Amino acid sequence: MNQIVSREVWLEARRELLAKEKEATHLRDRINAERLALPWVKVDKDYVFDTPTGKKSLAELFDGRSQLIVYHFMLGPNWEAGCPGCSFLADHFDGALPHLNHHDVTLVAVARAPIEKIEAYKKRMGWKFPWVSSFANDFNFDYHVSFTPEQLAGEKVFYNFSAMDAKNGHDELPGLSAFYKDEAGNIFHTYSSYARGGEEMIGTLMILDNAPKGRNEGSTMDFVRRHDEYEEALKAQSSCH
Repeated sequence: MNQIVSREVWLEARRELLAKEKEATHLRDRINAERLALPWVKVDKDYVFDTPTGKKSLAELFDGRSQLIVYHFMLGPNWEAGCPGCSFLADHFDGALPHLNHHDVTLVAVARAPIEKIEAYKKRMGWKFPWVSSFANDFNFDYHVSFTPEQLAGEKVFYNFSAMDAKNGHDELPGLSAFYKDEAGNIFHTYSSYARGGEEMIGTLMILDNAPKGRNEGSTMDFVRRHDEYEEALKAQSSCH
């Protein structure tokens, strides 16, 4: 239970926190500006993805727009269901699509699972956003979100821009990558983010941060379930009691 104080004492504490919140907002503005100023890397490799309507190149994933955001969704070829954390994040995509598309941005999820498995899981979750398979190409490996058994058997894997102990790795890990396509059709890799870098895309977390108990978690997002599993979790808790 938090300390109970007078309105005047609360107001003083709130103003102190507000000053820090403003500092954080201004820092985010500066970081966003530096992100936009990052140098770009030309993409010379040809990637072809499996989609519900057939094969598509990376250029075709832009869908007529100049900017592409790829969410690297954790759903491996042999997985039975998508990662709960990735699914939690993806629950926020559909409502954003009209706004992103109007702003010349296409959002696509990519996973290594075969397209049939992706489509089945997408149907289960009730999602509409574009989602394609990189099962037949090296896209996930090149952008350091998928790892072979040989890599995981070694000492280190490269993730989040550094060498990570392979024992802490996984065959699939989360991430986000951004690309730009110019009028001549050249494609450039402009940005990638990994681990907790995609957290700001999860509006539910931003709302919870304003709730009295906050995220109320023991470890990062330990409370998260796939959205069709919460009732099942509640039943399990009830049976335990």
